[in-house]
Amino acid sequence: MYLLVTEKKPGVLKKEAFIYLLISLVCMIFGAVYEVFSHGVYSPYMVCAFAAPLTGGTLMFLLLDRANQKVMPGRIPLQLYHAGIATLTVGSIVQGILEIYGTTNRLLSLYWAVGACLPAAGAILYMGGIFMGGDPE
Repeated sequence: MYLLVTEKKPGVLKKEAFIYLLISLVCMIFGAVYEVFSHGVYSPYMVCAFAAPLTGGTLMFLLLDRANQKVMPGRIPLQLYHAGIATLTVGSIVQGILEIYGTTNRLLSLYWAVGACLPAAGAILYMGGIFMGGDPE
């Protein structure tokens, strides 16, 4: 059961939120620097690349920390969730780069599909772990 839920430890979720905040800042800086050197061509995907780690990471982990749960996500749901947020962030940056370059790729839709499915799978496994007993052993 410890793979789905674990005992809530103080500060762990706040640390995750802080890490995602740093990732958001790095994405903001990367997008700003990339667009400075893109000769006046802008992409909304590049500008908003910070949104996935900020909302999906920082905000969600702060809300999860504030929740009155005695358990937090275990290894499997947490890794699926992290992979999904990373996929959305990288997909946004790649699509922004390709738009600035002036080209497209039909395979970019896979980023959005996989990026939506991975965090959803992590959340479902976490909720299933809570409803199946929620007792980390």
